[in-house]
Amino acid sequence: MMYKDLYGAACEMVERAYAPFSKFKVGAALLSKDGQVFTGCNVENSSFGATICAERTAFVKAISEGTTEFEAIAIVSSDGESWPCGICRQFMKEFCDDDFKIITGNDEDSLKVYTMEEMLPEGFRF
Repeated sequence: MMYKDLYGAACEMVERAYAPFSKFKVGAALLSKDGQVFTGCNVENSSFGATICAERTAFVKAISEGTTEFEAIAIVSSDGESWPCGICRQFMKEFCDDDFKIITGNDEDSLKVYTMEEMLPEGFRF
């Protein structure tokens, strides 16, 4: 799968986000090493600690279906490019190699690609 396709899938998920408090809608599309795509969106809650980000939604869907090896994730927000928060970066580090790709951008023609190592150079795994 091309990164533009993954980015497009993330864009579709922005519309499904539930963000009545922040109005900041985020979509994500996670590519597994075996070619499956798992999508997610952020879902806010009035108890803010219960809010889940788009990235973790996609990962939890994949992991709950038995997939644990990943290649890349595309993330986009209602404002354009978006980066994973600190919780999501550490969550991804648990399941991803340092060369895992994180893709964002304002549109399909301006994609930026980062590695897990670049996003969280001092993260930890057990």
